[in-house]
Amino acid sequence: MKLLDARGLSCPEPVMMIRKAMATGENTYQIVVDNPTARENVTRYAVHQGYNVSVEEKDGEFTLSITK
Repeated sequence: MKLLDARGLSCPEPVMMIRKAMATGENTYQIVVDNPTARENVTRYAVHQGYNVSVEEKDGEFTLSITK
């Protein structure tokens, strides 16, 4: 599992981070973002790539668990 920290980054940077990570071919990723727009865009991208996404929110931060 690859863990990515995209807190403080605005789109499209979090999407580019997950895209680059997905190029490694792993099946499981976690990315932490701190704004709803990044959460939505990363979720949309991952689903479009054939991944399942679950989201946990805590103290204004979102942890997205992305699995194939």
